[in-house]
Amino acid sequence: MQFCLSPNLGGLELYFYRLSKYLNSKTKITMIVNKKSDIINKLRNANIEYYDFERKSTFSVLCNAKKIAKIIDKNKIDLIHVHWTKDIPLAVLSRLLSKRKPKLVQTRHMAMTRFKNDFYHKFLYKNIDTIIAVTNEVKDQVYKYISSEFRPKIIRSYIGAEKIRKIDLKKHGELSKKYTIEDYFTIGIFGRIEKEKGQYLLIEAIKKLKKNKLKIKVLIVGHAMSEKYLNELKEDVKKFKLQDNILFTGFTNEVQNIMQICDLVVLTTNKETFGLVLIEAMQAGIAVLASNKGGPTEIIENNIDGLLFKSMDIDDLTDKINYLSCNKEERNLLANEGRKKAEIKFNDIVQFDEVVKILEKI
Repeated sequence: MQFCLSPNLGGLELYFYRLSKYLNSKTKITMIVNKKSDIINKLRNANIEYYDFERKSTFSVLCNAKKIAKIIDKNKIDLIHVHWTKDIPLAVLSRLLSKRKPKLVQTRHMAMTRFKNDFYHKFLYKNIDTIIAVTNEVKDQVYKYISSEFRPKIIRSYIGAEKIRKIDLKKHGELSKKYTIEDYFTIGIFGRIEKEKGQYLLIEAIKKLKKNKLKIKVLIVGHAMSEKYLNELKEDVKKFKLQDNILFTGFTNEVQNIMQICDLVVLTTNKETFGLVLIEAMQAGIAVLASNKGGPTEIIENNIDGLLFKSMDIDDLTDKINYLSCNKEERNLLANEGRKKAEIKFNDIVQFDEVVKILEKI
């Protein structure tokens, strides 16, 4: 059973969907999804059994757990694989209420920042067999914050990216015209529009770079988690007179295509847990620049297959963008090395096979 009641459609949820599709080609799986999730639209075209639920109240957790327990028994589920941390209580209850008592595995996509040694977490983690951490840093955090008395087994397994479909010259031209990038040095920043993602840092950097008369264009791609924050960003763009330099695309299904019209993909999150967007850009042969905290440090080898800037440091971010825009040959070398690394180390089929072996062993 693949389990994720997140209503969003970001990297975690898309990984959950792609892994489920792959597992379904190997064995019989059942998916538990949010009734409001856009993943349902994708599942309608896939031959995967799924059940949709709503997250409403504490009372609904018990009701849903009883229903899911019946699904577990009916479908003879041997293993529950949870992806969203908020689903752990529901998954544990469903397991305990079932007759089969399947193994419970969590893929930990998010950082762990506090101790989990109270009675409630002790109860939860005693019912988890294994935690799959998506980076070494997350693995270390689990060891640090969960007591060895009830800590599940920990395995590190990176996330892979789906193979990029190359766009042809015609499509490249259409997108370039649509987003009016013309002969601009084009930067893409992809992901949910929320303060933690740091889009404001890039806007500040572009303000500085415009003074250098650098012909630059930024595509901010993603849906807004906070309209207030989005409006603040747009106000900054007006205030700094960057309307010709910064474009908000909103949500789009063409993320991978848009990446391929960029010269550089930037990740400005203060501390990204992993950074799947970096791997996708590397696969597409696009140079990458990211914060030097968290997951990006396990993806990028600085000055070899990408660049890292000092987290939250606008001046360093500005300098690195300026360097890459003025040194096309160096940028191309970084992009080429990044592409080779992504194809070997972060290939999604290789990673999915690794997860299959982990789950089979459990």
